[in-house]
Amino acid sequence: MNMEIINLGGYGQFVWPAFIFTFLICFFLYLRTKKEYEKQEKRYVSEFKQLQNTKIKTVKEKATREILSGSSA
Repeated sequence: MNMEIINLGGYGQFVWPAFIFTFLICFFLYLRTKKEYEKQEKRYVSEFKQLQNTKIKTVKEKATREILSGSSA
């Protein structure tokens, strides 16, 4: 392997640490964002599930009232 590629014309000692630092920061932000996304997803699913259950109960009660009253509005 050609050491000149790694050395980058004498600037490798500045470029590679900056590259590694940038990679690590991006990786850290990815992990943090992923964790927050999963947290919000769980919260959304639990709230949506409650809403959906309430909606289903309301529809079932309305259908039951219509059947018992004999009207088909």
